[in-house]
Amino acid sequence: MTKRGVGLFAVMCVVWGIPYLLIRIAVRDLSPPTLVFFRTAPAALLLLPLAVRQRSLRAALARWRWVVVYTAVELGVPWLLLSRAEQHLASSTSGLLVAGTPLVAAGVYPIVTRSDRLDWRRLLGLVVGFCGVGAVVGFDLRGADLVSVAEVGITVVGYATGPLIISRKLSELPGLGVITVSLALGALGYAPVALTHLPRHLSAEVVLSVAVLAVVCTAVAFVLFFGLIKEIGPSRSLVITYFNPLVAVLLGCTVLGEPFGAGIAVGLPLILFGSVLATGRPPAPTPGAASEPLLPGPTDGDHPGPERLVDRDHGLVVPGVPGDDGPGLR
Repeated sequence: MTKRGVGLFAVMCVVWGIPYLLIRIAVRDLSPPTLVFFRTAPAALLLLPLAVRQRSLRAALARWRWVVVYTAVELGVPWLLLSRAEQHLASSTSGLLVAGTPLVAAGVYPIVTRSDRLDWRRLLGLVVGFCGVGAVVGFDLRGADLVSVAEVGITVVGYATGPLIISRKLSELPGLGVITVSLALGALGYAPVALTHLPRHLSAEVVLSVAVLAVVCTAVAFVLFFGLIKEIGPSRSLVITYFNPLVAVLLGCTVLGEPFGAGIAVGLPLILFGSVLATGRPPAPTPGAASEPLLPGPTDGDHPGPERLVDRDHGLVVPGVPGDDGPGLR
């Protein structure tokens, strides 16, 4: 992984490690649709001037059908269901369930792309990493609301599918334009419900939580996440979900003085070791061995092969996708 990839990976581990706690606080006063609106609308307004300045909106609007699909899969449905689930589940339980996203991606991507192969080392890394998350937050789901667990399960499927859409259908477009349009669509979609169900009172704690969710965990985070996907590929980028619940627990220990338990002591090395295995470069093939399609390397995005496309607006080289019908259909 490149230095830039490592930096983006580390930042995203922290930035998307805090929303579980913030959502848990916010749903005390806000209904899930209202929370989604207040998370997407301010973020869209913050990014809009930048997107206009970089002239990145036109390309995203031209591919509006796939942007709508991406919005529903990555934001619209998952954020609503996750907010609903956290009305009944502990944030650590939600973090554990969402940590299954890379495992879903590992099973789905080879079927969809027909060019990825999950080698034993990456599969072992995914399993070890998931076990590490389980050691940190606990596997005990007894007494958990099954409907809420199912809602988080649907969220996981959405989170696993979103980066694949970016890689195969939207990678040619400026990421800033795509996420700005996507957030605006999400805000418009939830506005009728949110604006007619405003709470009478909001605590300062809830206001602060929503502000951080909108600015840091949404506006800033998605710009960085698009860069991470282009740098290391969608399947590897999802390994950040292993670190997210770990970050939440460590923040509790350092900021709130919560005890550093045995689960953290066991889970931390498992998460680190599993992530190294899952995101590392595959071993070089032996001389004379038949070539086979591999999962993405650190500079090849999600798909191998010589085809690469150039972002006309920014001059960024992004991965081409073998099997697609050319840039016009991406």
